[in-house]
Amino acid sequence: MNDPARQAIQQTERVQRVLNRRWFLEECGVGLGAMALHTLLGGNRAAAAPVADPLAPRQPHFPGKAKHVIYLFMAGAPSHLELFDYKPELEKHNGQLPPAELLKNYRAAFINPNSSLLGPKFKFARHGQSGAEISELLPHLAEVVDDLAIVRSLHTDAFNHAPGQIFMNTGSQQFGRPSIGAWTTYGLGSESSELPGFVVFSSAKKGTSGGASNWGCGFLPTVYQGVPLRNQGDPILFLSNPRGIDDVLQRESLASIRRLNEQRLAAVGDPEIATRINSFEMAYRMQSSAPELMDIANESAETLAMYGAEPGKPSFANNCLLARRLVERGVRFVQLFHEAWDHHGGLTSGLKEQCGLTDRPCAALLKDLKQRGMLDDTLVIWGGEFGRTPMVQGGNDGRDHHPNGFTMWLAGGGIKPGITLGATDELGFNAIEDKVHVHDLHATILHLLGFDHTRLTYKFQGRDFRLTDVHGEVVQKLLA
Repeated sequence: MNDPARQAIQQTERVQRVLNRRWFLEECGVGLGAMALHTLLGGNRAAAAPVADPLAPRQPHFPGKAKHVIYLFMAGAPSHLELFDYKPELEKHNGQLPPAELLKNYRAAFINPNSSLLGPKFKFARHGQSGAEISELLPHLAEVVDDLAIVRSLHTDAFNHAPGQIFMNTGSQQFGRPSIGAWTTYGLGSESSELPGFVVFSSAKKGTSGGASNWGCGFLPTVYQGVPLRNQGDPILFLSNPRGIDDVLQRESLASIRRLNEQRLAAVGDPEIATRINSFEMAYRMQSSAPELMDIANESAETLAMYGAEPGKPSFANNCLLARRLVERGVRFVQLFHEAWDHHGGLTSGLKEQCGLTDRPCAALLKDLKQRGMLDDTLVIWGGEFGRTPMVQGGNDGRDHHPNGFTMWLAGGGIKPGITLGATDELGFNAIEDKVHVHDLHATILHLLGFDHTRLTYKFQGRDFRLTDVHGEVVQKLLA
């Protein structure tokens, strides 16, 4: 009999033994008699080697200034031209056709690139010692503008929502790559033993276009993926015990399941089994830690008012306050998705509404972190997947998708405060000064966390992958 045939028979026999009820009861020790005997005799064989916690804190390549990240992802793409990048020339040429030279090789998602220019819909003013120009829609952010690094020269490769969001979060437009939160927890682990290392919230009326890929782990072990928490009811579905299951029964069941998983892990070495062990134990601990975390009613009245948060009413404001509470408890990466900025029409009313929901909480988060001494080692990021066109869409009150130049801001965690970096041209078409690509942004975030982005890799399908692929440069001008 040849070796492949012999191996196939041996594998079949092994599976049959595993499935055999008598072997299960005798070897795994889960029968009542066996459990009692095992307890009296102290066990009849050596205990399985302890499973290392895949989320245990780890050292980066060099000391990073940021220990935690809060990423405020404004999904749908807010208009930088109404919020951060004032263009007097765009206002001056409102209703006119754009210059032909700017339309060479220009790609738009839906509108004719030869559409008329649309001037900014809101007024701008300078604020703070930095003199940064901020829209009248953001009065609360204007109060903390000297803590911000405003980057006006972002550009990306994608111009539709799903690929744009996935690219901004994973460094690739393709599904199946690890998100930046997953890379962070893979590299650093977590400082919390009671909560996941990477937590996700979602607000507004719909979920993200890119779906769970925005916070997925790709080919990394599943333990590093983002865990969505609901801000009403149970934080995670099925976290509460069903009727009739008390703590003693649950703990004994988990102990038996853990022994089985440890035996299987020792036999095959599959990291997903270690993830399964960790997830069972984490869920058990979260049954007590998560309800306490989610109860913001014990925050002071002043704090709730500063955020505009209301206990029991899901909102972006509540999520910002929860983000601070999570980081305070050692969670490594918190990401808030607010999918509500896709204003192809109704730009004026839409921006008023969304800024009304998000401006106060974003500013409050920075104030709260700073007064608690947490901003120095917490990196806060705000932005969407791309910007909006200088041309009009939807009559006279909308803008299309625009990847060539847009704005994001960062604060804390080693970011140089009170600066405005980069610029787009006078009409807001293209980034022309201190250009920052998505890969550069990712390289800079990893640098702030203590990683050389070219060395934070994971071997998959025969090659080493990284968040920045084969691109990316650290934006030195952003570093404090």
